[in-house]
Amino acid sequence: MLDDLKNKLGEEIERLTHELQVVLPEAIKKAVEHGDLRENSEYKSALERQQFVQARLNHLTRRAGELSKMDLTQIPADRIGFGSRVTVTDMRTREEETYTLAFGDFIDLDSGQISMASALGQTLMGKKEGEKVSIQLPRGERKLHIKKVQTLQQMVQGAE
Repeated sequence: MLDDLKNKLGEEIERLTHELQVVLPEAIKKAVEHGDLRENSEYKSALERQQFVQARLNHLTRRAGELSKMDLTQIPADRIGFGSRVTVTDMRTREEETYTLAFGDFIDLDSGQISMASALGQTLMGKKEGEKVSIQLPRGERKLHIKKVQTLQQMVQGAE
């Protein structure tokens, strides 16, 4: 999971770097050739995109740096942490949901990945199988029973 995340970040960093160093300078150059820059929407659009790409690139570079510092041996093997796959039962509706705790601000609810920084992620962190947790959401309190926990170490050991 950690390697997949590093690869995704690396690919996006590479794509954005290419856009910043090759694609956007060409777009800006073309826009400048059209003349008056004060009323040139192509120029303004290219500059705005350039600022966005630079900000996104800075953000991704910081995240990649944080990931490279992560030590898998420091992730708990007996409780919920980064990479853990957690099955919970909503105590009111009895519905079961499975989540994988992801790094940083990453969220992909369709695949069941939630950020460790999210309210749910923070509530689950450090908990063990069998525990009951309560999370305060805008629509009210939600009580969950942690039915099953598979830690990153357990997944890695199972793959060996």
